[in-house]
Amino acid sequence: PAPPKATSGLTALWLTLLAARKACASKAVTARLAAKWPDTPLLLEASEFMAEESNEKFWQFLETVGELSIYKQRESAYSYYSLILKKAGQFLDDLHVNLLKFAFSIRAYSPTIQMFQQIAADVPPPDGCNAFVVIHEKHTCKVNNIRKLLKKATLRPYLFEGDHKFPTDKENLPVVILYAEVGTRAFSEFHKVLSEKARSGKILYVLRHYVQKPSSRKMYLSGYGVELAIKSTEYKALDDTQAKTVTNTSMENEIEADEIQGFLFRKLKELHSELRDNLTVFQKYLIESNKEMMPLKVWELQDLSFQAASQIMTTPVYDAIKLMKDISQNFPIKARSLTRVAVNQQMRKEIQENQKDLKDRFHIQPGDAYLLINGLQVNTDTYDPFSILDMLKLEGKIMNGLRNLGIHQEDISKFLKLNSYDEKYILDIRHSSIVWINDLENDQMYAAWPASCKELLKQIFSETISVIKRNFHNLVLFIDPAKEYTFDFMKLAEIFYFHKFPLRIGFVFILNADDKVDGRNDAGVALWRAFNYILKERSVSEAFISILHMYQKVKDQSVLTVENVKSVLQNEFPHADIWDILGVHSKYDNGRKAGASFYKITGLGPLPQVIYNGEPFNHEELNSEELDIVVLHRMKGASVYLQRDILMGTLNDKMNAIDYLMDRNSVVPRINSVILHAQHQYLNLISSQDFSTFSFLESQDKSAMIAKNMHYLTQEDNVISAVTLWIIADFDTSSGRKLLYNALIHMKKSVHSRLGVIYNPTSKINEENTAISRGILAAFLTQKNNLLWSFLKKLSKEETATAIYSGSKIKTFLTEGMDKNAFEKKYNTVGVNIFRTHQLFCQDVLKLRPGEISIVSNGKFLGPLNEEIYVEDFYLLEKIAFNNLAEKIKGIVENMKISSENMSDLIMKVDALLSSWPKQTPWYNVTFLKEKHSIIKINPQGNDVVFDVVAIVDPLTREAQKMAQLLLVLGKIINMNVKLFMNCKSKLSEAPLESFYRFVLEPELMSGADGNSFLGPVAKFLDIPESPLLTLNVITPESWLVETVHSNCDLDNIHLKDIEKAVTAEYELEYLLLEGHCLDSVTKEPPRGLQFTLGTKTKPVVVDTIVMANLGYFQLKANPGAWILKLRQGKSEDIYQIIGHEGTDSPSNIQDVIVVLNSFKSKILEVEVKKKPDKINEDILTDNEEKKGMWDSIKSFTRRLHEDDDKKEKDVLNIFSVASGHLYERFLRIMMVSVLRNTKTPVKFWFLKNYLSPSFKEVIPHMAKEYGFQYELVQYKWPHWLHQQTEKQRIIWGYKILFLDVLFPLAVDKIIFVDADQIVRHDLKELRDLDLGGAPYGYTPFCDSRTEMEGYRFWKTGYWASRLLGRKYHISALYVVDFKKFRRIAAGDRLRGRYQSLSQDPNSLSNLDQDLPNDMIYQVAIKSLPQDWLWCETWCDDESKKRAKTIDLCNNPKTKEPKLEAAARIIPEWVEYDTEIRQLLDRLENKKKSKSKSLSLHI
Repeated sequence: PAPPKATSGLTALWLTLLAARKACASKAVTARLAAKWPDTPLLLEASEFMAEESNEKFWQFLETVGELSIYKQRESAYSYYSLILKKAGQFLDDLHVNLLKFAFSIRAYSPTIQMFQQIAADVPPPDGCNAFVVIHEKHTCKVNNIRKLLKKATLRPYLFEGDHKFPTDKENLPVVILYAEVGTRAFSEFHKVLSEKARSGKILYVLRHYVQKPSSRKMYLSGYGVELAIKSTEYKALDDTQAKTVTNTSMENEIEADEIQGFLFRKLKELHSELRDNLTVFQKYLIESNKEMMPLKVWELQDLSFQAASQIMTTPVYDAIKLMKDISQNFPIKARSLTRVAVNQQMRKEIQENQKDLKDRFHIQPGDAYLLINGLQVNTDTYDPFSILDMLKLEGKIMNGLRNLGIHQEDISKFLKLNSYDEKYILDIRHSSIVWINDLENDQMYAAWPASCKELLKQIFSETISVIKRNFHNLVLFIDPAKEYTFDFMKLAEIFYFHKFPLRIGFVFILNADDKVDGRNDAGVALWRAFNYILKERSVSEAFISILHMYQKVKDQSVLTVENVKSVLQNEFPHADIWDILGVHSKYDNGRKAGASFYKITGLGPLPQVIYNGEPFNHEELNSEELDIVVLHRMKGASVYLQRDILMGTLNDKMNAIDYLMDRNSVVPRINSVILHAQHQYLNLISSQDFSTFSFLESQDKSAMIAKNMHYLTQEDNVISAVTLWIIADFDTSSGRKLLYNALIHMKKSVHSRLGVIYNPTSKINEENTAISRGILAAFLTQKNNLLWSFLKKLSKEETATAIYSGSKIKTFLTEGMDKNAFEKKYNTVGVNIFRTHQLFCQDVLKLRPGEISIVSNGKFLGPLNEEIYVEDFYLLEKIAFNNLAEKIKGIVENMKISSENMSDLIMKVDALLSSWPKQTPWYNVTFLKEKHSIIKINPQGNDVVFDVVAIVDPLTREAQKMAQLLLVLGKIINMNVKLFMNCKSKLSEAPLESFYRFVLEPELMSGADGNSFLGPVAKFLDIPESPLLTLNVITPESWLVETVHSNCDLDNIHLKDIEKAVTAEYELEYLLLEGHCLDSVTKEPPRGLQFTLGTKTKPVVVDTIVMANLGYFQLKANPGAWILKLRQGKSEDIYQIIGHEGTDSPSNIQDVIVVLNSFKSKILEVEVKKKPDKINEDILTDNEEKKGMWDSIKSFTRRLHEDDDKKEKDVLNIFSVASGHLYERFLRIMMVSVLRNTKTPVKFWFLKNYLSPSFKEVIPHMAKEYGFQYELVQYKWPHWLHQQTEKQRIIWGYKILFLDVLFPLAVDKIIFVDADQIVRHDLKELRDLDLGGAPYGYTPFCDSRTEMEGYRFWKTGYWASRLLGRKYHISALYVVDFKKFRRIAAGDRLRGRYQSLSQDPNSLSNLDQDLPNDMIYQVAIKSLPQDWLWCETWCDDESKKRAKTIDLCNNPKTKEPKLEAAARIIPEWVEYDTEIRQLLDRLENKKKSKSKSLSLHI
C-alpha cells in the first residue's frame, strides 16, 4: 500500500481537479427521444432476435428461459440483462451476442413486440388474464378449457407472416393462438400443454407476445441525430416575455482540459498550489475565449478540410476517429484552431491522386462520403442502424459459417465478394417439331433485303426495327388448333407475315395423340393433315396461307371445325380426294405427335404459350389485347443487345444467327417453372456432431450428418464436382426408380455433377420393401464410377424390380467387373438403421411425407415434386447451380490445399451457405491507389471473423459527424479492418459546417451507477459558447414522425446567456410513416384525389390520406401493429377497387389489404387500383357533393378536435398558419384574436403541427374554449423522393406551399393562409368569397408606394425582371387557395415538379414559399389581390395604411428593426391583444400551479 502521505496528496489533487471541473462547468443542452409506446421487455426482444436466426432457435430459447422473469423482481436491471444475454449465448456465437447487445441498445425489436401487443388489443384481451388463448375466435384464460374449445373450432383465423408457429409437418389443424409474455409462469403453463399437443399433431400452436401490465417507464430510442444550429441574428427573434430559465437538471460536466492555448494547468497547479484559485479563473477565461466563434476570412477557409485531415492523420491511429468526431461535431468552436494547422503536403498530394483515381474508377467526387462493410454500401444519408444491424447479422452468419468450414480469413473475403444472380433461362428453339412458316435468310420474299449485321447499327437512335435478311427475331406460337385463342394467334401471324416484319414465325401444333382419332372427327388432326398435304404439293408459305383461309371461316362459331378445313381444301384443291387426305388411311399424318411431345419436354405451362427468341411470354403479356405491340417491344429490346454485340465484335456476318442466339449459357432444352420459380429453401450443411445421436440433433446438424456420410456416383476418381445432386425417393416404387433412371442418364453426359441418394420409405421399413433400396445402398458402399452407374441403371429398370420382387436373387443382376463378394456381403449385412436415419431426415428436416420425391442441388431443396422429373430437368438444375455460384466457388476452392473429395463437399456447403444469403445491394471492391499518407488504417484485434470496412469522407461534413460515431460504435461490436480515406474538398469559400451535432448511438445499453436502471440514450452538448443564438433540431430516420413533448425553454431560440444550468428537450416518436405508391392499372397513371384509410377491425378508420399525382405517392401515419388499408368510404370506394398490392402482409390477390408495421425501418407499399366497370367515366375531383358523414375522421395526418359529423359546414372560415419559436407563437395567438375580432363567421384554424412548441399545444385548447373557435393540427412528412431542405426556416417555407393539396381534407373548398406576424383588421370572409377569376390561388403584390426602399426591390432587376416581364411579384404573407381548382389542374404536382428542378441549385429559391409561386406564374396563374389586403410599412407608404385590411410585420432590410418593437410602434391594437392574451396565459398558469399544489398536499 502507498504511504499515508502519498494517499493524502492524491486525495488533495483529486479534490483540486474536482473543484476545477466545477469552476469551469459549462451549461449543457440535452435532447432525448422516447417511443410513444411503453418500454418493452428485453426478454421478448431477445426472443425476436432468435426468431430471425431460425424458428427452431426461437422455440428452443423459449424452453431455455422458462420462468426467467421471476428474476426481474429479485435482481438488478443490469443483472437481469446479463442473465438474458447468458441464456441467449447458449444459441449464439460471440459476434451475435454483441449484435444482440446492439439490438437492445437501439431497441430494434421493440416495434415487433408492440405490433403483437396491438394485435392482442384488437382481440380484445379478457379482463384480469396474464395470458389467454384464442381458438377460432373463442378465448379463454384457463388451460383446462382448451380441449372444450377445440371441439367447437371451425373458422380458421388469419395468420400473419411474423407469427411464431410451433414446428409441425401437418396442415389444416385447428389453430390455437397463445397471447402471453415469454418467461412468465402463465406462459409456461400454457406452453407446456400447447407444445405437447402440437408435437402430437393435434393443433397448430401460434404464439403472439402479450404483456398484461406494460411498463410505466418510457423507452428512449437511438439512431437519430440532434443538431444545435447557429441562427442568424440579423433580425431579433427572441420573445422578451421569456424570463431566465432555471432548472435543477444535473448534467455530467466536461472533464477538465489539461492543456489550453499552451498552458499546462494541471502542472501549474501542482507547482503553484497557492495560486490554484487564480489559475482556475484564468483557465475558465481561456476556455471561454477558446469558444469564441469569430467568422473566418475566405482565405482562412480554403484549406480547412485539409487542415482537419492533417490533424487527424497525425493523431495516434486509435484516437483518430475520436478526433474526427470531435472536430466535425463541434466544428464551430474548433474552426479557429484548425486554421493554425499546417497542411502535410505529402498528404495533400496523395489525397489528390487518390481522388482522381476514385473519380475515374468509381465516379466518387471529392467531398463525397461512402461507407462499405464487406463491400456492401451503407446509406450515408441516413446511417440507419436498423438496416446496419440486419446487414451485420447476415454477414456475420455467413462469415462464421465459412469459418466453421475451416476456411481462412483471406479465403472468406474472396467468397464474400461473389455475387449470385438469377439468370433468365430460355428455350432452345432448334427443334424439328417447330414448323417455321418463313425463313428470312432463304425465302425469296426477303431476297432484296440487306444481309450484313452492320445494318442494325444504322437504326441505333431510331425507334424502328432494322430490316435485315437474318433470323435474329424468332416467334414461336404453341397452339391447339381447335381452341378459341388460336384464331387470335393466326391473325397475329398474318399481320407480321404479310406486312413483312423482320420476324421468323413458327408454330408448334399440339394435337390429339390418339391413333384412333382422325381428320374426320378432330379439327386439329384435320388441319395437320391438310397442312402436310399442301406443304408436299406446293410450299410451306402456301400451306400457311391456306390455314389462314380456314380460320377466316371461323368467325361465327369461334373455334375451327373439320368443315372449315374441308371447305378450304375443296376450294383450293378441287381434284383432290378430301378423305384420302383427312381420313383414317391418310398418308399425311407423319409428325402429328411431335408437337405435343416437344411441348411436354419444354416444361411450359398451360396453353396458349408464346416464346420470342426462346423466352416465354408471361401471363400478363399473353392476355394483352395488343399482343403485336408486346412482340414489337421484345424485338426493340433484342435490337439493343444485337447492336451492343456488333459494336463489341462478338457478333459478325460469318456467324449463324440462330446459333448465335442459342449458344448462350442461359439456353436450356426445358424450362421447368417448379425449378425456376419455386420458393428457395436451403439446407444448412455446417456442423460437427456425432452420427450416433442423430434423432436428437437440430435440423442443421442432421443435414450436416447426412452430407458427411453420403456416398456419391462420379464420372471418375479424384474429380472435383461443382454440383452435388441428391435425389430423394422410395426406390422400391416405380416413381422412385424413374427418378433414379433419369438422374443416371443425366450423369452419363454431365461433366460437373456427382449424385447421391436419400431414401424416403413409403411404409414401415423391412427386408421385403427395401430390396431395391438395399441394392442401391450396397452398390454405393462398394462400387465406383462406371461399374456403379451400370448396376444402378439396371436396378432402376422396371423389369429388374419385377424379377427381384418375384423372387430372383439380386446377385443375378450384377454386371461385369463389379466386386461381387464385397457387394453381396454388404447387401446381406446392411441394416435398417441407415433407412431410419434417412427417414428421420426427410420427416424432420425436409418435412416430407413418406415416399414423397424431391431433389437437393448444392443444398438447395426442391420438393415435394408431384410431376415427373425429366433428364432435361437435371440438366437445368446443374446449369442453374453451376452458372450462379458453383463455378466461381470451385475456382477459389481449387487453390486450397485439401483433397478433391473434400473440395466437392466444400463447394456444396459454401454454395448452400452463400445461396441462402438474401439478395443484397451490389458488392463494390473499392481500393485506393496509395495508402501511406491519406488513409487511417485500423487493424483487426483477436480471433473473431474480420469485417472489411472502407470509409471515404471529408472530415468537415455532416456525413463525417455521423460516420465518426458509427465507426466508434461498430468498433465495439465487430472486429474490423478499417481503411478511412480523407476525401477532402479543396478551395472552400464558406464554412463547411454551421452547427454542433450529435449522432445518438451506443453499442449496448448503458447501466446506471447502481445497476438498477439503464441510462437512456441522450444527445449531450457540453462546452457550448453562450453568446450565439441557437436552434435545436432533431434529425430522424425517414419514416419517423417526431414531436416535442417537453422543453424548458424556446428550442427555436436558445440563448445560453439567459439560461441557468441546462437546456433539456424531450421528443416523442409520435408515428411511424407508412408510405406507398398507387397506380390505376388501366391508365398506368396515379388516380388523383383517391383516398385511403388505415384502421383495425374494431376501429376501421384511424387515419386517412390523399394520393398525389407525383409518383402516385401517399403517406399514412401509424404505429406498430397490424392495420387494414382500405379505400375511403364515399367517392373513392364507389369509383375504384383495389386489384393488387405489394409490400403488404396479405396475399396480393386478396382485397382486404393487411399491412404490418413491426420495425423502425421504412415501409413502402405498391397498390394497384382500377375503376369499377360502371364508373369508368367518373372522376373523384368533380364538383359533386360528397356523401354526408364522409369526413368523420381526419385527413392527411390531421386530428379533428371539434368534429361535426352530421353535415359539412360550408360557412366556415378556414385559416392556415405556421409558426416556430416562442416569439412567433406569441404573434400567432395575436393574429388569431385579430381574425376573430373582425368576423362573425365561424372560424377554424389549421396549424402545421411539425414545429409547434409543447407550451403552444398545451394552451391552444383553452384558447379555443375561451374564444369559441375550432382548430386542427395538420402534419405531413417531407417525402424522401422530394429534394430535402436542411435549414429549419426553409423547411417551414416549403410546408407553406408544397403540400397544400394533401394537407387538408377534400371537404375544405377554400383556405386562407395568414402569416403569424400579421394583424387582421377586416372580415376575411370577404377574401374567402372573392372571385379568383379561374386562378387556383390569390396573392397580394408587393407595394411600390414607399419610394425610399426602391433599391431593395430585388424583383425589379436581374432574374425576376426578365422572368416576370412586367408582371407583379407577389408576397406570400397572405394568400387564398381555391382547392377545387388547385387540385383539378394538379397545381400541387406542378409546384413540386418545378421545386425539384430548381432546388438542386442551392442559390435558387432564396425565399422558397414566395419565389416558387411567382416563378410558376405562367403554369399556375396567380390572382393579384387588391393592394389593401396586405399593408406592410417596409414597402407601402403611410397614406395607404388607413385602408389596410391586414398589416404584416415585414422585415425591414434597411433598419433591421426587431419585430416586437415594430409591432408596438406600427399597430396600436397589437399591445391590447398582447396584454389580453398574456392575462389569459397567466390565469391558466396560476390555475395549473394551484392544481399542482393541491395535488401535492393531497399526496
